[in-house]
Amino acid sequence: MKKEPIGKLISYIHRQNQKHLAKSLAPYGIGSGGQHSFLKAVLTTPGVTQDQLTQQLKFDKATTARSIKQLEQSGYIERRPDPNDRRSHLLYPTQRAIDFHPKLMDILAESNKKLAYPLNEEEKDTLITLLQKVSREHPDN
Repeated sequence: MKKEPIGKLISYIHRQNQKHLAKSLAPYGIGSGGQHSFLKAVLTTPGVTQDQLTQQLKFDKATTARSIKQLEQSGYIERRPDPNDRRSHLLYPTQRAIDFHPKLMDILAESNKKLAYPLNEEEKDTLITLLQKVSREHPDN
């Protein structure tokens, strides 16, 4: 069996996963481009800033701004002035987001399940461990 480059394999898996997530999340008004990642982060860290999200999720500032704007327009998050910094806004989930949170987690769990369907539990653990190692120790971090 021909061994493909690691980057090519990761890219392919990422694209397939994004297509699946986009299809699963579209009925809820959540688009592509990682919007689900931003929504999950705001749900788990209410009061986070856009800059913190950019750093935490490792997206560029333009993608973060675009995703936050779309989630705000869709009624999933709201911006509130930061009492400690007038130039900054804190992001909070709306009731719609809070109500949707269990469904979001189910969709993400199903997506992960599909990604790893041919692997047994030991192989899944090994894959996760290796990917975390590569991610943490990447020279751009």
